[in-house]
Order: sequence, then C-alpha cells, then structure tokens
Amino acid sequence: MRRLMIMLLSAAATLAVAAMLVAVWVAWSFQGPGPAAKSGEMTTVMLRHGSSLPEIASTLAHEGVIRSAPIFVAAAQVTGAARRLKAGEYEFASRTSMASVLADVRDGKIIRHQITIPEGRTSEMVVEALAAKTDLTGVAAAPPEGSILPETYQYERGEDRSAVLRRMMDARDQLIASLWAKRQPDLPFTTPEEAITLASIVEKETGKASERPRVAAVFINRLRQGMRLQSDPTIIYGITQGRPLGRGIRASELAAETPYNTYAINGLPPTPIANPGRAAIAAVLDPPKTTELFFVADGTGGHVFASTLAEHNANVAKWRAIERTRGAAASNETSTLAGEAPVDAPAVTVEP
Repeated sequence: MRRLMIMLLSAAATLAVAAMLVAVWVAWSFQGPGPAAKSGEMTTVMLRHGSSLPEIASTLAHEGVIRSAPIFVAAAQVTGAARRLKAGEYEFASRTSMASVLADVRDGKIIRHQITIPEGRTSEMVVEALAAKTDLTGVAAAPPEGSILPETYQYERGEDRSAVLRRMMDARDQLIASLWAKRQPDLPFTTPEEAITLASIVEKETGKASERPRVAAVFINRLRQGMRLQSDPTIIYGITQGRPLGRGIRASELAAETPYNTYAINGLPPTPIANPGRAAIAAVLDPPKTTELFFVADGTGGHVFASTLAEHNANVAKWRAIERTRGAAASNETSTLAGEAPVDAPAVTVEP
C-alpha cells in the first residue's frame, strides 16, 4: 500500500508538472510573440464574411499569423470574443501576439481603403472612379447630377460600389439639410435642389476656395436683378456633360438656345452641372453682401470683380492684353469646324 501511494503521488506530481508546462506553453503561445511574417514586416489576411470561428483560426494559422488554431479557438471561447469576431481585411505586424490578433479581430480593426472625390466632378466621373477601384465589387449606376458630396471616403476591401456611392449621397443630403436650415432669408431660389444647381456653377467657375463666396454673391445679385447668369461652364456642360471641352467656346455655342446655355436662358439651368463641394454649397446659402455683378480672369488663376459694366469692361481689356502677351490669340485661330473660330470663354465670364 505504501508503495502504491508513492507511485500515485509520483504520477500526480508528474501530471502536475506536465499540466504546468502545458499551461505555461499555452500562456506563452497566447501572450508571447507570434510567428515571424513569411515575407516583409506585415502579413495581410482576408477573413471572409460568414466565416466560423474554426475557419477564422485556421486562416490565421495558415497565413502564419498565429501558431495554434486550437489555442485561438479556445481563447476566443473562454474570453467571450467568439461571438464578436468580425470579417474583413486585416494587417498584422511580424511577431504580433495571439492575444493582440484576437483583440484586433474582435474589435474589427480592418484595413480601411479610401477614395477621394474632387470637388466639381460629375456623377458619371464619380462612378468611373469607383469602377477603377479593383478592391471594390458590384456595379454602381450614375446618380442624378449634384447628389454626391465630394469628400474622402473610407471603404473596406470587397465592399459593394453602390454602398460606397450611397454614403456619398447620404453625406450630401445631410450637409444640404444642415446648411439649408441656416440659410440667409430672401435668397433668389426656393429649394435645396436649386441651391445645389447654383453651387455647382460656382464650383466650376473658380478653383480658388477663397473666391467662392464672392462668385456666389455675383450670381445671386444677378438673379435678384433678373440678369442672366452667363456662365461658361453651363454651356460646356450642355455640350460635353461636364467633360473638358479642350478648346474655347464658339460664337455659335454662345448663341445656341439650349437648356444649359445661361447666356440664352433666364435663371438657373434645369440640373446641376457637377457635384459641388462643401464650400460652394455654403457660399450660395450664406453669400457676402456685395454689389458686384461681374468677374473676369486676372491672369493669376483668380478673378477680378466689378460692380459696374464700365469697370468690368476695363478689367476685360486688361485680361485681353494678358492673353495677347501669352499668345492666346494665335492658339485660338485653329478650329475643328471650318470657318468658325472659338471664342475665349474665360474672358467673357458673366459679361452682359
């Protein structure tokens, strides 16, 4: 009996030591440094949507992010993380601990990609930009002009293009609702849609953010006085749907009576001509108080403004002199249509 007790105690001690060693190994596997990356300093892993816990663990082990799939499964179950693991694209540094890997997958720290939509792009151009992103899926149709807010948007690999586009449209709706509620009284338009249309014209008239409030004020002053907007970008939109024209506007195009020719129609065109940015929308809803009715290029990338036709004509004359110096007159002699020379669009901006 004594010998049996000694054997049992010896076996128990051996099992205890073995259990301790296993516990130490498990703890080290979970808390200690993970495997080295197979290549470089980072490992990218895609955990598909709908993956089970064993599949997630197996994927991480196969990609060399963790050493043991069973330990990962057990740790996720013991810690309660098993039901909160999130699919997506992850990036793990070489030798990241299993504990950190589990925490990242539990918290959904996926890789965020981004797409930037510049101000003044048309809806068709935005859809083309989404189509060019090969890490997105699905097909998105072009929404109505002016329904997108140009910003930088984040997305995850494999996300549907239409979902990203919807976020862009929701952002615009939220912005216009907020700014419309705080708009100046007695503006010469009555709906948010008309505000977006005017903002799109402001957006296309100047690339300088500092000028947008002043340009907006000019157009609003003209609308209030019943003057035509005479905006060159509206003519271009009617011809190319917002694509670069690549030449000056022709005299025949200035005279053509189309829905988008604000030299020929009163008031606003029927739709926006681009997707205006935050600054342009804010400018038309809260314009500065000015008497200015005209503006023309100043030769430096900006514009010079005037309240009277006489002042404006003098500014136009200065711009024409700059053009002649730059040889613009010679370049404008060539036309793709025989017998019709282009009119220099920037110099006639909002000239009555």
